[in-house]
Amino acid sequence: MEFNLEKTSEFNEWFLDQTDKIKGLVTARFSRIEVAGHFGVVNSVGDGVFELKWKIGLRVYFAYLDRKRIVVLLGGTKHGQKADIKKAKSLLG
Repeated sequence: MEFNLEKTSEFNEWFLDQTDKIKGLVTARFSRIEVAGHFGVVNSVGDGVFELKWKIGLRVYFAYLDRKRIVVLLGGTKHGQKADIKKAKSLLG
């Protein structure tokens, strides 16, 4: 199953501030989602928002627009998770 990822400007701004290592991890995960439909570790955080998780504490929040389209809302870390989830939900709202 293939997915089309649409990224918010908030996500893009966050992404540009990341290290090359983080950019590589996120880009690789997005590629696996787009090509094979493989999401890795995902949790629902409520209100239609989900998080992609990495063991290093990295988080990327997204929502399904329909069966094949996903909007990538925001990125963050485990330490800022509460505020990031609130912001991601408001972006989806």
